[in-house]
Amino acid sequence: AFAAFERDDYSIIATFQAAPLEGRKCKHPFMERESLMILAPYVTLETGTGIVHTAPGHGREDYISGLKYDLPVLSPVDNEGRFTDEAGPYAGLLTREANAKINQDLAHAGFLIKEGKLGHSYPHCWRCKKPVMFRATEQWFIGMENNDLRSKALAAIKEVKWTPQWGMERIYGMVESRPDWCLSRQRAWGVPLTVFFCKNCGEVLSDREVAERIVAIFQQEGADAWFSHKNEDFLGSATCKKCGSNDFEKEEDILDVWFDSGVSYAAVLEERQELQVPADLYLEGSDQHRGWFQSSLLASVGTRGTPPYRGVLTHGFVVDGEGKKMSKSIGNVIAPEEIIKQYGAEILRLWVSSEDYRDDIKISDEILKQLSDAYRKIRNTIRYMLGNLYDFDPAENQVTYSDMSELDQWALHQFELLKNKVKKAYENYEFHGVFHGLHHFCTVTMSALYLDILKDRLYTSPTNSTSRRAAQTVLYEIVEGLLKLMAPVLSFTAAEAWEHLPNTATNEQEVFLSEFPADKKEYLNEAMNSKWMKLLAIRAEMTKALEIARQNKVIGHSLESEVGLAVEGELAEFVQANWQTLQDIAIISALKTADAVQENVYKSEELPEISISVRPAAGDKCERCWVRSESVGRHKEHPQLCDRCATVVTEN
Repeated sequence: AFAAFERDDYSIIATFQAAPLEGRKCKHPFMERESLMILAPYVTLETGTGIVHTAPGHGREDYISGLKYDLPVLSPVDNEGRFTDEAGPYAGLLTREANAKINQDLAHAGFLIKEGKLGHSYPHCWRCKKPVMFRATEQWFIGMENNDLRSKALAAIKEVKWTPQWGMERIYGMVESRPDWCLSRQRAWGVPLTVFFCKNCGEVLSDREVAERIVAIFQQEGADAWFSHKNEDFLGSATCKKCGSNDFEKEEDILDVWFDSGVSYAAVLEERQELQVPADLYLEGSDQHRGWFQSSLLASVGTRGTPPYRGVLTHGFVVDGEGKKMSKSIGNVIAPEEIIKQYGAEILRLWVSSEDYRDDIKISDEILKQLSDAYRKIRNTIRYMLGNLYDFDPAENQVTYSDMSELDQWALHQFELLKNKVKKAYENYEFHGVFHGLHHFCTVTMSALYLDILKDRLYTSPTNSTSRRAAQTVLYEIVEGLLKLMAPVLSFTAAEAWEHLPNTATNEQEVFLSEFPADKKEYLNEAMNSKWMKLLAIRAEMTKALEIARQNKVIGHSLESEVGLAVEGELAEFVQANWQTLQDIAIISALKTADAVQENVYKSEELPEISISVRPAAGDKCERCWVRSESVGRHKEHPQLCDRCATVVTEN
């Protein structure tokens, strides 16, 4: 320690552990006072000698050490920052003025080794930026052990559904270890602590009539009435229960603002008939485990005996595309109004639902552009389905499930899975699951598979044929259900599309007044679904072969092709049994055995049992269904149509 003062006239007499010094006393260098020697883990050699003074009245750690060692809470500084009479010869001096005099007295007593200046970190006022001094003053507290508040609060935490689950562990640990709740603040604004003290004996006034009078005045004028009214307006003829005096002093401290928000369940929910207590959900950022969530819990458990909420959801914070915190100085802030102006409110809503809010949420122009593309795919899918319902009357044209093709039943099976997934995601507040489920269903299940295969039936089958009406029945049920599922997220799109949905007596006027689509377990058929997943896997390999042939300019559209298919092993029997179905769902003009087509052979890697070849189909193109067929030209009345289309046109 002396080496720091650049002196060499010292010697080390002995080295020893600090523990033997605990409990011994030191004499003050120039005042008639002793100091107890204590141990503390927060004093380190890295920032000094390892020996410091302790001021229980001016620091949190020191105060806690003072409680441990039963030290007096000395705080000889008044509201103006001047020493009180407890400071002896320094009474009346500002703390900064006293520094020089204290050093002079140390030097005079022969205890000043060296004097110098050093930089010292200090707390500052968040508003005026000036340094502030910690000092111990009388405060109002809610005792965590009083009436078993801590144990009751911990039990209540376990009754609540926390999203994400780790939120329970976080707040449980905070409540388990938190100190008593300090309710009072020394500020010039805020909600007052409505307390009167007896000037004669210091007793706190507890009078129901006074409390009711305060409430009545506050309801008329607001909380500022505490500062604008005279004491008599609140007190009436009240007297001190202890000494009988009628001379009272008003408390000037205000309530902790967390108490203000913490009792919102009472101010908002309990005061309105259309609302209920406890709340279904409290939603805020993850920093509120130590703030609003906790203050609400303690206030409600302490006064009502129950938590104020059934569920609590916490989320991360918005960061830029690189994960950096948004800052005006950095220039990476993206304002919501800018997004709405450029992309529309629907994209902003879609972005919120697409991100996993449990972590920090990224946003950037690139992310928004990707979401714009995703939105267009969802919108166009719904638009296509609605467009093909132009002549569909649900009351007249619906087809029963048993009269539908397996492909239609497969689509309903997939939609039933989506309903279950999306509704479960909503229930668990996993909104990114809603977005990803809707997006995948619209772009893959519908657009890339079902709707792609369905085009031929919708465009070429007779208007009132069972096959076409069955397809429309499926489209109607799916699009109606989709709009209900997406309404909480893509609200504007759902509302707009709902207006174009074929009217039925069961439809609500607004999509937001309807309930989620009901579960229909009868649509779930795992055996049929397994079969179709196998068929679609084979179709996917055929599509790859067609795409290679298209790139090599062997064919143009897939309907211009004739595909050869060779299958070995156990899959051969399955393919043979579903030969016509494979031709229909592959959207080609003809499906032959591999022996008949040898050009442009594609060997599947996903399904090694399959080999696929592609060549241009024989015959001319039917102008109605685009299929190439040798039957085109055979019909005198319709020479440009194939047999199938000529029959449909003639019969209609």
